[in-house]
Amino acid sequence: MGQQPTRAATNVPAKEPANSRGVFLSFAPWIIFGVVASPSTWEYAALAALIAAIVLSGQDILRGRIYLLDMVGIVFFAVVSVLALALNRSELIWLETYAQVISNAVVAAVALGSLFADPFTAQYARQQTPREYWDSPVFKHINQVLTAAWGVVFALMAVSTWLAIRIPSMDDWFNWVIPVALLVAVIKFTNRYPDAYKERSTAAQPG
Repeated sequence: MGQQPTRAATNVPAKEPANSRGVFLSFAPWIIFGVVASPSTWEYAALAALIAAIVLSGQDILRGRIYLLDMVGIVFFAVVSVLALALNRSELIWLETYAQVISNAVVAAVALGSLFADPFTAQYARQQTPREYWDSPVFKHINQVLTAAWGVVFALMAVSTWLAIRIPSMDDWFNWVIPVALLVAVIKFTNRYPDAYKERSTAAQPG
């Protein structure tokens, strides 16, 4: 039989293992881009997202804290902004058309890819969790689940925004209703899952 996690391993402090506010702030530039971007406004959306990414992550960078999603956002939106300045509009039709799809797919790839090294939500969790808990099975499991949840949500948003292009008659649903519903669901899940999992882990312990 597998070894049950010890009480010390599951007794992570009551603070959320993933700082949902910090995670959301890192996603904010991507959300701004997704909301503002359209065939006529994607250049402004990229610039607004770049400014937001720099402003929101600037203090952390000055303190020596570099979050994966923040850095990817700064690079991505800087590249898109440069392309908007350097290339003719005729050369950027593909970007105008698929800007939201691409941005959502990039986030999904970053989030899901981080599962193979260090789940990106763990970076935020470590800022409010004592170091002795960082290697606990509960801490690792919670952040793997939360990272996977965000990755899957943005993958679904990529599919949804792609469908908005393919089915123009339902673009409001695929560009707005479904993505917003997915974001609300994953934010609530991020806030609730850690405590729920810790409670189940503690209750499963013998004696």
